[in-house]
Amino acid sequence: MLEEADRYYAGLYSAEENFLIDVDALRTPDVAFYVARDAGQLLGFGAIAARGADESGAAWGEVKRMYVAPAARGRRVGRLILEQLLAHAKDEDIAVLRLETGDKQMEALSLYRSVGFTNRGPFADYPDNESSIYMELRLA
Repeated sequence: MLEEADRYYAGLYSAEENFLIDVDALRTPDVAFYVARDAGQLLGFGAIAARGADESGAAWGEVKRMYVAPAARGRRVGRLILEQLLAHAKDEDIAVLRLETGDKQMEALSLYRSVGFTNRGPFADYPDNESSIYMELRLA
């Protein structure tokens, strides 16, 4: 399904606008990777990467690799995955969550906004480009 997600994002954005982390990065100790399944069928996934302290000293993490299979969309799978990521962040005392998503992913933008993410400027080493939307949610 990771390859399916990569193809999906490649169909929406140029290589320069895709900021996906690879499988090796998903296996590092600072990344928690969650999957949603129904009767053994993989429906989607999402990850949260602990990123250390930000400029204010608050622990922050980044939401990465959110994806829901086309057949599972509209079933609240993305919301369930995101809720698990939020719970993980709180359990790990992550005070701020950030993410980068694209302007063509209206459903994702709506989901993130529905739990309180707000727009912000680029962070970390992300470039300022026309298709990226950067968001943040303060948990503490």
